[in-house]
Amino acid sequence: ILVVSATDGPMPQTREHILLSRQVGVKYLIVFLNKIDLVDDEELIDLVEMEVRELLSEYGFPGDDTPVIKGSALKALQGDPDAEAAIMELMDTVDEYIPTPERDTDKPLLLPVEDVFSITGRGTVASGRIDRGAVRVGDEIEIVGIKPETQKAVVTGVEMFRKTLDYGEAGDNVGVLLRGIQREDIERGQVIAKPGSITPHTKFKAEVYVLTKEEGGRHTPFFNNYRPQFYFRTTDVTGTIVLPGGTEMVMPGDNVTIDVELIHPVAIENGTTFS
Repeated sequence: ILVVSATDGPMPQTREHILLSRQVGVKYLIVFLNKIDLVDDEELIDLVEMEVRELLSEYGFPGDDTPVIKGSALKALQGDPDAEAAIMELMDTVDEYIPTPERDTDKPLLLPVEDVFSITGRGTVASGRIDRGAVRVGDEIEIVGIKPETQKAVVTGVEMFRKTLDYGEAGDNVGVLLRGIQREDIERGQVIAKPGSITPHTKFKAEVYVLTKEEGGRHTPFFNNYRPQFYFRTTDVTGTIVLPGGTEMVMPGDNVTIDVELIHPVAIENGTTFS
């Protein structure tokens, strides 16, 4: 839900939020025009709506078809019936306009590790949101990325919100108890995967779009052998960029194909996204 103040209209952060939504793969946005009780002129509210729609279209969202709900959060909190109705309309629109995501449960397990901790007497727990597939108690898994060698382990427990489960599936935030793994054997940024389904790489070719200054990106061009941080899932890794032959530099706003070499391996495959 993109909240825009009817008194201010789209602000620089509105643009950034729309851009970030596009970058991280959010497919559906709904607009809530807030504080309409502070705007007397109906035409001004229509103008703000038009500006937001244009901004959405500019970043590849269907601006003309995006639902726009108008209301006042403050008035709704104060118990105003019309304002409360607008909030109910907003939530109904969320249910209708945003399809329930399909869970990728048929694909092999991939769980990016966000956190690791030890439970005395039980072992090591790795937690994160399951990207695809499912994990069951008794499954053999592989820990991939960052370290030169991959490691195998057996899942002895799956927990979600302090409840013990038999399995977790795509979209679930889980803690996975791993047998035979020490706290220092696994770290944030690695992935837990079905053995053999994903391999660690240090070199890859990628298509990138370089954000402009207005989009929260760079002010200046970069050149061959530039060494930025690459952010994959839950980790950032330094890497060196090699530009294609004949390209001396890349300007903000450019689309370019680059070759990258990372300083340590990361679990990646064809189509993996990064920033």
